[in-house]
Amino acid sequence: MSPSPTEPPGQNAPVTPSSHSDQPPRRVSRRAFVGGAAAVTAGLALTGVSAPPATAAPRQTPRGFGSVSGVPGLPDGFRRTFTSRLIQAGGIRQHAVVGGDGPPLLLIHGWPQNWYAWRMVMPALARNHTVIAVDQRGIGLTDKPRDGYDTATLANDLAALMDTLGHERFAVVGHDTGMPIGYALAADHPHRVDRLAVAEAVIPGVTPSPPLLGPAKANNMLWHFPFNRLDDVNELLVAGREDVYFGWQLDTKAARKLPDHAIRFYVESLTWHRHALSGSFGWYRDLDTTFTQNADRVKRRLTIPVLAVGGAQSVGEGVATTMRLAAGDVRSLVVPGSGHWVAEEAPQELLAALRTFLAPYRASATTRNHR
Repeated sequence: MSPSPTEPPGQNAPVTPSSHSDQPPRRVSRRAFVGGAAAVTAGLALTGVSAPPATAAPRQTPRGFGSVSGVPGLPDGFRRTFTSRLIQAGGIRQHAVVGGDGPPLLLIHGWPQNWYAWRMVMPALARNHTVIAVDQRGIGLTDKPRDGYDTATLANDLAALMDTLGHERFAVVGHDTGMPIGYALAADHPHRVDRLAVAEAVIPGVTPSPPLLGPAKANNMLWHFPFNRLDDVNELLVAGREDVYFGWQLDTKAARKLPDHAIRFYVESLTWHRHALSGSFGWYRDLDTTFTQNADRVKRRLTIPVLAVGGAQSVGEGVATTMRLAAGDVRSLVVPGSGHWVAEEAPQELLAALRTFLAPYRASATTRNHR
């Protein structure tokens, strides 16, 4: 069951808050605002993402907080290349940031982030690709229904998005939760995905589970899995303390600290909408369903090329170890000096690897287009 819908904004109109919302956007604690978060808060007046009526236009251009026009610290020229779009696809309204020219490349973010996690690599990728960086179901400006967070549904969301954008075949890059979602997309829609690059995650039901009482390092990296799966007490504990919980996650998993403005934006993204917390926990709460799905998927090994990326100060070679359980053609990259947030901590290293990995895809797409 989805949250109550609001009237959609008109084409190119600003996005406004829901008049049906039973709670105003909550304020983040003072710690989250240190160093200029007032500029971010000012954007709250321009938000709203509930599902539109069936008569709404399939594509709209949002403005304000969470869109291309309302995020901090973008690379120079970013807004000349990329545009935010709200696209009705798969039964929900999805937010995607789209730009560039060439064969399509879908970027799937992880938790607790959104499309913005890819900002440092998107301009360079857009020189040779049509880049689509999406907010997953429940995240950012994408709709936040109460269900549908298993990886089959999340993969179907993205397949429907690419259909609506007119892309039959495409390459995929997924980070963190975007890794098992990308895997599901490639496994469930094998005729759609040409190449898959994944980073910094496990695949539930494929990766062997660590012991409950393991080393402190493993506990610090993984304790959020059982916490996020709880039915409701996690939201009660985190609400009003989002800067503590999400700030800790973003800080402690980085070898190269993320900029303060990025951390503030991620934290604010998880407070501004009344369903933001439940949406962020949705992937974890549907893990039982995903376990069952992956037990079936792993019987059908991926045949496409896979690039497995790990930060040397984080998962490292473990990403490739996981993917070799699910795919036959796996190349491994361990990024020196990087922690979990590879696209932000080591964008140049990641770009170099992606250019090489995606070059055959670009060549084959060009050949197909000229037949």
